Amino acid sequence: MKILLTGRQGQVGSALEPLLAPLGDLVAFDRAGLDLADAAKLRERVARERPDIIVNAAAYTAVDRAEAEREQAFAANARAPAVLAEEAARTGALLIHFSTDYVFDGTKRRPYVETDETAPLNVYGESKRAGEQAIAASGCRHVILRTSWVYSARGRNFVLSILAAARAGRPLRVVDDQAGAPTSSRQIADAVVRVISSREVPSGLYHLSAAGETTWCGIAREILAQTGLAVPVTPVSTAEYGAPARRPANSLLDNAKLRRQWGVALQDWKAELAAVLRAVQ
Repeated sequence: MKILLTGRQGQVGSALEPLLAPLGDLVAFDRAGLDLADAAKLRERVARERPDIIVNAAAYTAVDRAEAEREQAFAANARAPAVLAEEAARTGALLIHFSTDYVFDGTKRRPYVETDETAPLNVYGESKRAGEQAIAASGCRHVILRTSWVYSARGRNFVLSILAAARAGRPLRVVDDQAGAPTSSRQIADAVVRVISSREVPSGLYHLSAAGETTWCGIAREILAQTGLAVPVTPVSTAEYGAPARRPANSLLDNAKLRRQWGVALQDWKAELAAVLRAVQ
């Protein structure tokens, strides 16, 4: 079995690479080796490698910057997945792709299920929804995994930013009116391996996020509690924080479909956060 992985240096890609390598012949690319914005080269590389499975962990993830960089966001998050899906359909490969809770507007009072209507509030969410739609329309074998509030022990993410600020003794001002479940890249990678290793991989859209719920401010407070760091934390509203891109008030995802299909159930976000914090201390 040959596996092609994009985004090997990203949060999810770096967690996936060591887990995918034992499963077959793995070819993994970072942006320098395979730029998703170059559709022609992307198509050529996939055609040359002829993988059985394509795992697309590359994406444009700068949510606020995307408001001014719409073209870049759509190139990576919509047009590149469309190319990968077309190549997968042509060769019969399975495409595994990651999407986001930001395809929703956050007005629902309960966790979102896969069949809920999408209505993204920002350019990033729009681009990710367009990628989902292109993959589904291609007719290729695919698994789209929507996840939320991704973090890891490396790269740039909310958890590491809060940890760095707290260690520097800087007071924290954190949004407290957006609900979600922070999901580690390690949990995501483990789930992907479960999917790939299963007997049956029916095409479809699945939600994949940690158990439990919190807010961004709740995550910050938990980081301080688990590390023993003591800095002031001021909860603020989304409006007070004033980010360029609008965010959904509710980013909670219902993972029941994933559990039913593969028995995958991610642990509570606090337990996984503890594991990641141990890795970076």
